[in-house]
Amino acid sequence: MLDSIFDFIAGAQILKGLRALLFLVVGFLLARFVSRLVQRVTTRRFSVHHAALFRRAAFYLILGLFLASALRELGFSLGVLLGAAGVLSVAIGFASQTSASNLISGLFLIGERPFSTGDMIRVGNTTGEVLSVDLLSVKLRTFDNLYVRIPNETLIKTEVTTLTRFPIRRFDLQVGVAYKEDIERVRKVLMEVADKNPLCLDEPKPLFIFNGFGDSSLNIQFSVWAKRENFLELRNSMQLSIKRAFDEAGIEIPFPHRTLYAGSVTEPFPVRVVAAEPQPSEAATGPTHEQS
Repeated sequence: MLDSIFDFIAGAQILKGLRALLFLVVGFLLARFVSRLVQRVTTRRFSVHHAALFRRAAFYLILGLFLASALRELGFSLGVLLGAAGVLSVAIGFASQTSASNLISGLFLIGERPFSTGDMIRVGNTTGEVLSVDLLSVKLRTFDNLYVRIPNETLIKTEVTTLTRFPIRRFDLQVGVAYKEDIERVRKVLMEVADKNPLCLDEPKPLFIFNGFGDSSLNIQFSVWAKRENFLELRNSMQLSIKRAFDEAGIEIPFPHRTLYAGSVTEPFPVRVVAAEPQPSEAATGPTHEQS
């Protein structure tokens, strides 16, 4: 009789275990299906980053419900588990204040949306593509293909520059020309270079700014606009084209000049550097003796 009871209890426990396992399998598959469906729907109205967050939330929510059902099927009391989880959460919160700060900062980043997945950002000396914006950190891939993790708290406290926020960008070229050059002629040459470059936009128009008189040159800023995806190519091509155009037009790009004074009231004098003459050998300069 006792053996039959034990066999019945064991069979019931095995049956509950199988049902709990079935809950987990079905919950996992359903969570994956629903999360993909949520991402597909939310991508049409929200950014890629927010769609990924909705997908994760749907996945863990459904999986959590089926996990709770599986634990209940095994005989665990959900009230006791929730109470233990609450106590554990409080203990973890006190022990990891930095993580809590990053979590709160991540919520601010998600709400403010200063950048999204796929944007190029610059944080301090680090520039890279945003791979993901998570609750604790932001993951970047730099131009030399390095993986960088930046805590959310750092992003909240630091100046962040989003390089791909707007569709066009401006390139500011700083150039100096010799004092003997005609500024209006230099301006004309620069405008011709911009007009011939297919990557340079007509609107907004190129901007020519005379910054003033430098130590050795007339300082000029020449600014041109390009589409975001063509910025690096424009930056390289403009500098090469301007150097070539200045050479063809005979416009001098000077190097620093220095003037030496021997005293407060003396006139400046030129300094010329010449190669030293070879010194004669000791045999050639040695004393000679007359033959008697």
